[in-house]
Amino acid sequence: MEKLLNSTGCTASVFPLNCSGTKQNNTVSSSEIRAAGFVLVHAGAGYHSESKAKEYKHVCKRACLKAVDRLRAGAMALEAVTAALTELEDSPFTNAGTGSNLNLSGGVECDASIMDGKSLDYGAVGALSGIRNPVLVARRLLSEAQKGKLSAGRIPPCFLVGIGAQQWALSHGIPPCPSEKMATKFSLAAYRRNKRKMELAEKTEHTVLKKQRTSSRTVGEFKQSFSSSLDTVGAVVVDQDGNVAAAVSSGGLAMKHPGRVGQAAHYGCGCWAENAHDSKPYATAVSTSGCGEHLIRTMLARECSSAVQTEDAHQALLEAMQNKFIGSPFLVNEDGVLGGVIVLKCCKHGDEQSTDDFQDLLEFLWSHTTESMCVGYMSAHDSKAKTHISRLPPGAVAGQSLAIEGGVCRLGVANE
Repeated sequence: MEKLLNSTGCTASVFPLNCSGTKQNNTVSSSEIRAAGFVLVHAGAGYHSESKAKEYKHVCKRACLKAVDRLRAGAMALEAVTAALTELEDSPFTNAGTGSNLNLSGGVECDASIMDGKSLDYGAVGALSGIRNPVLVARRLLSEAQKGKLSAGRIPPCFLVGIGAQQWALSHGIPPCPSEKMATKFSLAAYRRNKRKMELAEKTEHTVLKKQRTSSRTVGEFKQSFSSSLDTVGAVVVDQDGNVAAAVSSGGLAMKHPGRVGQAAHYGCGCWAENAHDSKPYATAVSTSGCGEHLIRTMLARECSSAVQTEDAHQALLEAMQNKFIGSPFLVNEDGVLGGVIVLKCCKHGDEQSTDDFQDLLEFLWSHTTESMCVGYMSAHDSKAKTHISRLPPGAVAGQSLAIEGGVCRLGVANE
């Protein structure tokens, strides 16, 4: 169905899906798939052309399979989400790891973070060069911090940037990868194209100031070309024990200033994962994508996690994207607010003493204000992953409108 929010000018389309990918209402039927773990991934919120749709969907399927293979082997959510991210980073079609956007100097600098919902530990790297899979460094930072304090009582780092992050990664056995090997023909071509557009845009803006004549639309078109490549990747996972984890990785905005760190590395902005506990009845995991500066200033990952601590997750996420993102007081001077999220929400239903009826209910959602967002999802009992490119409804304006979709399934193997 499609729902219009006329009071704010935002558009939200809601198409609930079950694990088999068919449309349904919000109730949960007995025919739904029961699974010992679930993964939801995204290949970014931005613009996904029809010509490359097959490649985007294919990498999402591979990432889901990698994660599910780990879940089927009994791995925890943290290991499974890492497996999904490394697959997404290795694709030349995503803006993360190999194929990342090039910065102003023509180099590759990546951001990544990961969070464990069970321990609430977090690891992140920013403006990292020379490492093929930034998420592996973030994961290693998290695991090293869990070992306790360093010598002389020093607190271990959870977030490293630049050359320091690279040196730390190498000292902990993560192999180097020259930046030129991480660039692809697509990223190099985009760099050359964007450089020409940027130079022309700067010339046009200079003419505006000097002669006060030209169309503002011309400059806007150049800005739009840079905002179209926002394909940060991410994943959220729940394992058979109900633990959740989230991760995100990005090459950053095209033509960014060297040293710039986007939301993918910032705490509460790129990803969030939190198991259920006394004050939080639901376990939640979130991964974001879009314009890093917009996501940082709104701390969107943590905001969405808090928002869906309610019975109606669809409505809660819609309102969070509407009020905490598009309508955020921190972004009032922005022409368009660009971003997207994927969300898992898990809760236990039934009496734990009655194993015949005990099941875990899972809701999985995605929402975006960009023109499109590519997602994939799979349960541990599915034979293959489902993929989907979500797009804004016809006539909706990117940055001012939003789309929201998702579905439900039950976790836990059915009793024989």
